[in-house]
Amino acid sequence: MAVHTTTGGHEATTSTGLDNRKLFMWLFLGSDCLFFGSLIATYLMYRGRDEALGKPGPHPAEVFDIPYTSASSFILLMSSLTMVLALSAIQRGDVRRLRIWLLATSLLGLTFLGGQAYEFTAFVHEGLTLRTNLFGSSFFVLTGFHGAHVAVGVLMLLSITVLASQGRIRQQDSMTVELAGLYWHFVDIVWILIFALIYLLP
Repeated sequence: MAVHTTTGGHEATTSTGLDNRKLFMWLFLGSDCLFFGSLIATYLMYRGRDEALGKPGPHPAEVFDIPYTSASSFILLMSSLTMVLALSAIQRGDVRRLRIWLLATSLLGLTFLGGQAYEFTAFVHEGLTLRTNLFGSSFFVLTGFHGAHVAVGVLMLLSITVLASQGRIRQQDSMTVELAGLYWHFVDIVWILIFALIYLLP
């Protein structure tokens, strides 16, 4: 494997032409696709099987608030736009705007997580819990793991914001922001799929 470095950003590239950090990120996201794929398949397998554990629970249509979840989903999708603006800012060497857009992205992510926590609480009050039935278990595991990914992403963005405030993220370090952006966009895309399959699928 051919490897060379550049003196500016100290980037090591593989024979594929990709920075080795970006290649690692793509491999990680690929494995995460398989992980979420298995969770989604499990959810679809047990969708509607409310009687599986002998504890019939409410039908999804009785507890899902489509308008509320749609608004929450829109907020998360808008965070992809602010993430793009953050990357564009650091590529121009504008660290101040980088911090602004990273904070905006983090705030949108936290808003989504707060909405998800409220939604989970409402579901529990309606009688749908992790232990209610196989549908409840698969639903909470799938959406819960996605929420955990969002939380990791928020921590990542806040860490980069702190580094930028300390002057440790400069224009030549834009790859760091790009990698965080790849992860964040992946999380958003996965949610689009989850939202369509769980909330919109009849």
